[in-house]
Amino acid sequence: MHLLKLAVGIDTVAHLREAQGRRRGAAPTVSHVTRHTPKRATELLDGGSLYWVIRGVIRVRQRLVGIEPASTSALAGDGGGGEGPAPTSARTCRLLLDPVLTPTVPRGHRAFQGWRYLRSEDAPADAPADVSAAAGEGADGGTETTGGLPAAMVAELARLGLL
Repeated sequence: MHLLKLAVGIDTVAHLREAQGRRRGAAPTVSHVTRHTPKRATELLDGGSLYWVIRGVIRVRQRLVGIEPASTSALAGDGGGGEGPAPTSARTCRLLLDPVLTPTVPRGHRAFQGWRYLRSEDAPADAPADVSAAAGEGADGGTETTGGLPAAMVAELARLGLL
């Protein structure tokens, strides 16, 4: 069992890596706060990943390594570092993620709010090593490619269900 989440405000896999690196600092894991704690946490932590939808395409996944309660102030973006103990919601949680981003075979996905469960049999496969190597950033830092195709073309082909 996996989770599917939109990477709001993220343009590329490299942009996601950069944003997570800034937020992570020296921590061994990346965290993402969400309003609702998954009821199937045990299944998710048994080899599950968080699959990121970037610009309408599932592009990358990160292994889930933990789920812990989070303060409502963490959800507001202050990281829970305010004065005194912050009130917590039984539903708010912090997803702890392995910092390694594993590229997947691109697959289009429509927008949605929050996160969704993703069954293992419905999850996109990891991209082959040769495609993963080609799926990096271009020299200008902005042209992501897959198998030699421009990112915009890959996204459109994935949206049409052709990739």
